[in-house]
Amino acid sequence: MDNLSLHIPVLLNEVVEAINPQDGKTYVDGTFGAGGYSKEVLNKANCKLIAIDRDPNVKKSVDAMGKAFGERFEFVAGRFGDMKSCLSSIGQNKVDGIMLDIGVSSMQIDEAERGFSFRFDGPLDMRMSASGETAADIVNNMPEKDLADLIYKYGEEKNSRRIAKAIVARRAEKPFETTKELKEIIHSVSKKPVNGIDSATRTFQALRIAVNDELGELERALSASQELLNDGGILAVVTFHSLEDRIVKNFFKDKCGLGPRPSRYLPAAIEETPLFEGKNKAVTAKEEEIKLNPRARSAKLRYAIRKYGVREAGALNHGEV
Repeated sequence: MDNLSLHIPVLLNEVVEAINPQDGKTYVDGTFGAGGYSKEVLNKANCKLIAIDRDPNVKKSVDAMGKAFGERFEFVAGRFGDMKSCLSSIGQNKVDGIMLDIGVSSMQIDEAERGFSFRFDGPLDMRMSASGETAADIVNNMPEKDLADLIYKYGEEKNSRRIAKAIVARRAEKPFETTKELKEIIHSVSKKPVNGIDSATRTFQALRIAVNDELGELERALSASQELLNDGGILAVVTFHSLEDRIVKNFFKDKCGLGPRPSRYLPAAIEETPLFEGKNKAVTAKEEEIKLNPRARSAKLRYAIRKYGVREAGALNHGEV
C-alpha cells in the first residue's frame, strides 16, 4: 500500500463526503492519478470503483490498488472526457457517483522529464499522455498572433503579446527544447512577479491547457455525466483556476435551475426541468490543509445530485456568470 500513501489529493475528506459512498454502489474516479480519492472511497464502503486516466505513469498505483481491493477496483486507460465510451468498453452504462480533480497533478509537476513546471529544467513536453503535440511544438510553430491569443485565453496573461513576440524572435535563432529556455525568455520581458506569482506561471498554464485540451475534456465529461449518473447519483468536481471553475459553476447553475428564469409570458413547455439539485456553492480548503499543501489554496469543490425521475438532458451551457 506504500504507493497509495505518497500523495494526498486536495479536499480529500470533502470530496468523499460529497460522494457519500454506499455499499453495492459503483463510482468513477475520472482523474485517477495516484489513487487517493479511489482508495478513500473503497475504504468507506463495500462498493466498486472504476478509475480512468490517460497517463501511462499511473501503472504502479493501479497495480497497488488492484492488489489491495481486488475486483472492487477496475481501471480503464483513457481520457475522462471520453468516460462514456471508457465505461461502455467494460459494460458499464450507469454509475452512482463521479469524481473529477481537474488539471495537472503534483506527481506530474514534480517529474522534471514531463516538462510541466519551470521549477525544474526538463524537456518542454507537458503531455499527460504519451502521444500528441507537445508544448515545444506549439511555441516553435504557432504563428505569433495565435500564440499570443492562446497565452491570453488560457493563461489570462496580460503581457501575452509581448511574451509571444519574444518567443517568436528567440525561436528564429534556435527552437525551444527545455522548460528553462522558455522560462528565461518569459522572464526577459516580464520579470516582476504579480501578487507573488512568477511571471512564467500563466504562460506555462496556458500551454499545458492547450496541449491536453483540458477545458474541452472538462466540458465533455460534464455533459456525459448527465447520462451516466443514476437517479440520486452525485457529481463532484475539484478545480484549480478560474477558467475551470467558471465552466463547472455555469454547468451546475444551468442544470440545477439556478440561472435566470424565462419570462412568465413564454410557454411553460420551453422551460427545461433541472437535472441536478444543489446549491452550487464552492467548498474550499481549510487553513490546516493549506498549510500542509499550498496547492489547496486555489482549489474549489462543487457538487450536485442527479435528480430522481428527470430523463431529459439539455445541452451544456457555456455562458459566463
